Amino acid sequence: MVNEAIRSIGGGEKQKINAIWLEATGCSGNIISLLDATDPDAIFFLREMVNLTYNNSIMAQEGERAFEEFWRTLETEFILLVDGAIALKKDGNYNIVAKYKEKDITALDAVKMAGEKAKYVLAVGTCASSGGISAARPNPSESVSISAVLQREVINLPGCPCNPAWVIGTLAHIITRGRPELDAQNRPILFYGVTIHDRCPRRSFFDKGIFARKLGEETCMFKLGCRGPVTRTDCPTRKWNGRVNWPIEDNTPCIGCTNFAFPDGMEPFVSY
Repeated sequence: MVNEAIRSIGGGEKQKINAIWLEATGCSGNIISLLDATDPDAIFFLREMVNLTYNNSIMAQEGERAFEEFWRTLETEFILLVDGAIALKKDGNYNIVAKYKEKDITALDAVKMAGEKAKYVLAVGTCASSGGISAARPNPSESVSISAVLQREVINLPGCPCNPAWVIGTLAHIITRGRPELDAQNRPILFYGVTIHDRCPRRSFFDKGIFARKLGEETCMFKLGCRGPVTRTDCPTRKWNGRVNWPIEDNTPCIGCTNFAFPDGMEPFVSY
């Protein structure tokens, strides 16, 4: 899919599309994850596939000059990517993303402004998709998902953080074929179509009833609290950090970070 997008852009069949990446109420883990992308890496992705006009933390410009790029992009065809939940407490003032002409711009303001005009909206990470850790009990900032503040379709890419391949792959699909097929929770079936349990290399241990009794035993960790049976991602085959490893291979139970109930509904992360 990514190669198809690059070929179509290089051949003049498709054009690079502008993109705004807003970091809202979160830890910035998803933009860090994107910067760690491989095959393609982030530099190639930004040069060849999208024109990232605005991002809170990695763009060269600062202050009002930076936010002017945000305003200019609103008058073009663009994709909005949001990383982090939206804080509603005190009209969004728990999360200020910019200051423009002496006015504080909240993440709530920016997402509403850009979300109304964007061709597509992508919620990158679990906080953006469903509230995630930012909305976990007791949720003092009154954080909510992107879908809760926009009256339009939002493509959800949950993960804590989101695998960079899910972001780049979804954008590649949009560039070449348009909107990807989504499941009931608006996640691309391409990446969230089957459970971790379906493809887990330890599945045979589960089928035979051989369960780990403590961390470090290389058998099925279901009885240690593994959430693989209820978690839909391609982690077992795609892995992380350039396909180096993933939690279960490293003897850590899946904590279900792509589930809309994460983190509260996935606790305890390890049980005996």
